[in-house]
Amino acid sequence: MRGTPKLILDIVMGAIVPLLILNNLTRVVGAPVAYVWAALVPVAYILLDTFIFSRRFNAITTYVALSAIAQGALAFWFVDGWRYALKDTAGLILGALIFFGSLVLRKPMMRFFAEQVFQPDTPAKAQALHRLFAQPAVWRSLLQTTAILGAQNVLLGAFNFILNVSLVTAPFGSDQFNFQVGQVNAITRVAFVVLNFGVFAVAFYLLYRSIFNVLPVEEGKSPFDSDFWVLMERGGLLKT
Repeated sequence: MRGTPKLILDIVMGAIVPLLILNNLTRVVGAPVAYVWAALVPVAYILLDTFIFSRRFNAITTYVALSAIAQGALAFWFVDGWRYALKDTAGLILGALIFFGSLVLRKPMMRFFAEQVFQPDTPAKAQALHRLFAQPAVWRSLLQTTAILGAQNVLLGAFNFILNVSLVTAPFGSDQFNFQVGQVNAITRVAFVVLNFGVFAVAFYLLYRSIFNVLPVEEGKSPFDSDFWVLMERGGLLKT
């Protein structure tokens, strides 16, 4: 499942279902239990999507799965105040470290995303893709788009921390704490998914533009209508 249906499902499982649990089950099962259930629903959804439904294992899905496992473990760290704000921001902090760390290691994360999109299914195509990524303009774009995604995590993390510190002020284990967590989640779990979708779209547009600028153009066709691997072969990057 991709595109809009996947985006809607992500919002439902990441925001709406946890919010319903916090608002409707807190007084039924108790605030701590309802909080843990609400925190674990998005984690379970991500793990099921990775290991059962999609069953695609690569650098990206590994990162997503490990982040979900970390979030699941943190659900049992019962804290409030600034510690809760830090805990709720941990995923964004981890994302920023990974994106900027990949730049330091000269292995930009955007390269892994691009490989999953183009899916080289033969050694020749894999080598051709490496040659394409080594083109100066494309390499710069990989670095720039990775930096954009890292900066997004930093900005969202700062906003998320401040929002939690400002709104989640009740002690952990109280009904009010769960209500306040639900308020924050109603804002961030929807807005952040949509923002992530938009920023990734911009990042891929910038990367695609740099890629197609170094590849030949088929007469009468837009680059997006052409077969990518045909263009790679005509550009001398795919050697068969």
